[in-house]
Amino acid sequence: METEPQFFATNPTQGVVGQPLSRVDGWAKVTGQAKYSAEYNQLPGLVHAVLRTSDVAKGRVTGIDTSAAQQLPGVLAILTHQNLPKLAKTPNSPDDRKAFASSPMSFFPMESDQIFYAGQPVAVVVADTLEHAQHAAALLKVSIAPEVPVASYQAPNAQLYIPKTVRGYQPGVSKRGEAQAAFASAPVQLTATYTHATTHHNPMEPGATTAHWEAPDRLTVYDTTQGVSETQRTLAAMLGLATEQVRVVTKFLGGGFGCKAWVWPHVVLAPLAAKAVGRPVKLVLTRQQQFTGMGHREEQEQTLRLGATKEGKLLALVHEKTSTTSPWEDWAETNSRIVNMLYACPTFESTYRMGRANVMTPTSTRAPGDMPGSFAIESSLDDLAYQLGIDPIQIRLLNYAEHDPTTGHPWSSKSLRECYQRGAELFGWSQRNPKNGQTRDGKHLVGWGMATASYPVHSSQGNARVRLYADGHAVVQAGATDLGTGTYTVITQVAADALGLLPEHIRFELGDTVLPSTQWSGGSTAAGRVSSSVYLAAQEVWQKLIKVAVGDKKSPLYQAKPADVVVERGRLQLKANPAKGEAYGEVMKRASMSDLEGSALGRYGAGYEAPQATANANMNKKEEAAPHSMHAFGTHFCEVHVDPELGTVRVTRWVSVMAAGRILNPKTARSQVIGGSIFGIGAALMEQTVRDPHLARYTNASLADYHVPVNADIPAMTVEFIDEHDPYVNAMGVKGIGEISIVGVTAAVANAVFHATGRRLRSLPITPAKVLAAMRQSS
Repeated sequence: METEPQFFATNPTQGVVGQPLSRVDGWAKVTGQAKYSAEYNQLPGLVHAVLRTSDVAKGRVTGIDTSAAQQLPGVLAILTHQNLPKLAKTPNSPDDRKAFASSPMSFFPMESDQIFYAGQPVAVVVADTLEHAQHAAALLKVSIAPEVPVASYQAPNAQLYIPKTVRGYQPGVSKRGEAQAAFASAPVQLTATYTHATTHHNPMEPGATTAHWEAPDRLTVYDTTQGVSETQRTLAAMLGLATEQVRVVTKFLGGGFGCKAWVWPHVVLAPLAAKAVGRPVKLVLTRQQQFTGMGHREEQEQTLRLGATKEGKLLALVHEKTSTTSPWEDWAETNSRIVNMLYACPTFESTYRMGRANVMTPTSTRAPGDMPGSFAIESSLDDLAYQLGIDPIQIRLLNYAEHDPTTGHPWSSKSLRECYQRGAELFGWSQRNPKNGQTRDGKHLVGWGMATASYPVHSSQGNARVRLYADGHAVVQAGATDLGTGTYTVITQVAADALGLLPEHIRFELGDTVLPSTQWSGGSTAAGRVSSSVYLAAQEVWQKLIKVAVGDKKSPLYQAKPADVVVERGRLQLKANPAKGEAYGEVMKRASMSDLEGSALGRYGAGYEAPQATANANMNKKEEAAPHSMHAFGTHFCEVHVDPELGTVRVTRWVSVMAAGRILNPKTARSQVIGGSIFGIGAALMEQTVRDPHLARYTNASLADYHVPVNADIPAMTVEFIDEHDPYVNAMGVKGIGEISIVGVTAAVANAVFHATGRRLRSLPITPAKVLAAMRQSS
């Protein structure tokens, strides 16, 4: 194991939670000390694996000629479906599938000669150098008998169906009230269809796995995963090992956005290859393989029927979604969730339709379901406001949900009104011309748009351990993952405040299955779960130390009631008499304690029970114990300039205001919101993966052809937070912000384009060609 990088906090101010502390891992990253999964190059005898993948989307492998490749120097093994070591369990078996903690696919390649999607692995070449492995993989002669593939749900040979459930929990059809009848009788009726192109996550760091069998039955894997514990359990099940025989390490992650939340085929193929050659193996996906090897956001269309009163009050929402899934999965983003809960509406109905195609299984992509779902509901609500002559903010306030419409439960906290008000102030919304297509800057049409953001609190839990040393430092541990969003930093802040230490005296360790287990970092859960568990573990340390102090005859706190002792900045003292107390180090030294350890299970969401003392004093016990609906809320405001001659759309101003519980670090939180908003602007204006309709193969699987926003595409962005006290969500009152930042973004951009041009574009991305076509049709 290589030496761990050293982290240094740069703001020694006490009371650091809520302060803009600079990243404690920044020094390690800029000096190269931070080791990513493909950078463990000092393993003894490390060799390289390269995947050979299928260019055909459907068919059968009829032969693989390895003779030329085997003659190259340095080639150690060529694994195919004919000689790949058999797995103990595979997702191909329904009975085995139950054992997997983290696998989105019920199909593992190279178990047979069948080809189901373009880019499917058909061989693994292992050689002493990367170049030798690449050369050998290129020399393989793979013969495939092709069959006619299905390219998407839109293909003529696609067969659409309504699944029993979507992703195993969302019903294929769900109803609340009689929405169809309510829509049919509504005084105002709007029907619109929205389409969303296939998009890919494209993190800077591609998928990479380095596998090292340290003994025949002991495996260490350095993997680009968002959840070391889930990857550990899935690998153990597939390889026939006990969980403790597999160690997974992910100290740093170069972005994930959902594609690294699962165990994909290359993660399993790497240890199989390492076992075959008896040496550590590194397998890194190429950028092209990233497009076919780790999922995507599926192409989809949504039809939303909205019924309302003449005053603008919603009466009915009928939502239908059609999308492409793989040959094996009923996978679709659950778009209807946000359509159902965002506004007060007495009736709702949703239907999902899918078409199986020869593509890899789609997967979670930042704010799955809520991001594309918000495009439909927020665009339609904007249309309703325009039709009735109501300001877009006012139409949202008119339908403001005081309780969760899906359950009737009260919100644990909701500051959306404040977000609207502050966002409008920062943006200057009161100066907006209510008429579309009337504002210009030179030859450019200028438009202003806004949209609501929301993301749920997904219940999760995890463990943490805190070890406090008498010499004034502490080690804090949790088996979480820092996706690059700042987990190292915010948990250092939480630990510093909880232990009364300076941040530079805290060392936070994560990303390893030898540490206390916790659930994956995804669904905007990590900050709330890990901060809660660390805070509670610190409280256990203090409770242990208080018992020592009150039993120590030499302590000023001798014979005090433990409940009367509090901890303030590392000092134990009486509540009623703060002068009576002493520093924790003195207590520990007299007791000959070099260190003291505490551990705790932290819960985020529905599993957390708020202490009665922190609840609203006006609530009775019955109300306090009642379930609450937990969501973060926010709003985005956007200005665009549209060139009517070229059709180009440029975002020129941006304001986001978020209410997400307690903000642990406004600097890293602001960065997350900026990053998510840029992600959404990319989906709104340029990101699109094109799949050939005949070959079911991607035609732009590279960063040269798949366009993402660059600095020149993004203006200076204003981000603010509404601080919330939420006693129900977790011990720290923290909600996640990694995903709410993208929800509503595409709608805000589309609404601004509508305001600028007077033409509603409902197909993403909004390209210059689509803008020009819309302008021509209406002229």
